[in-house]
Amino acid sequence: MKRIITFVAAALTAVMAISANAQVKKVSILGDSYSTFQGHNPEGYAPFYPNDRNDCVKVEQTWWDLYIKAMGYQLEENNSWGGTTICNTGYGGMDSSASAFTSRVDMLGDPDIIFLFGGTNDAWAGSPVGEYQYEGWTAEDCKSFRPALAKLLDALQKHYPKATVYSILNSELREEINESCRVICKHYNVQLIELYDIEKQNGHPSIKGMQSICDQLIDAIK
Repeated sequence: MKRIITFVAAALTAVMAISANAQVKKVSILGDSYSTFQGHNPEGYAPFYPNDRNDCVKVEQTWWDLYIKAMGYQLEENNSWGGTTICNTGYGGMDSSASAFTSRVDMLGDPDIIFLFGGTNDAWAGSPVGEYQYEGWTAEDCKSFRPALAKLLDALQKHYPKATVYSILNSELREEINESCRVICKHYNVQLIELYDIEKQNGHPSIKGMQSICDQLIDAIK
């Protein structure tokens, strides 16, 4: 009898452990330099962090590591690449299609949550904004921000139907980019989290800025 009770107790414990693990949400990030950290992004991608002109020098200080640990989640993939744009037009008008967000859609694993954190380089590079367009995108269309963002959100929702997509918008960007994100995210019913008062060093979130991003995400996602 004792053996049966012990066996049943062990089985229940195992089932509970499996159930607990199954409930842990997996987070993937599609981003630019704000979400990079050396050794935590795909090989060959350019990271910004750590950087001798910014006090965020540990992965534990990044917004995404802070958020994931605070929520009890786990990281699935961090596909972030410094200097990349959502559209196919980068700095100096260069063709950035090889590294653009739209070219990395299928590299996020099997997430429950996707954080899209981009648009900063599109704003800083002066990439063309273009017109609102929600279907039939061509390579030429995706040289502009609005069509490229629409194509990106459409692809994320179709490629990861079980995942919830959140779009994070950096503070202090030009209003054309801000308003474009609001309109397009609303069209796809994607929650847009507009950051504010993010402390930066060398144009990138400091330790304080990273913590603020984490706190704002927690506050925005109920």
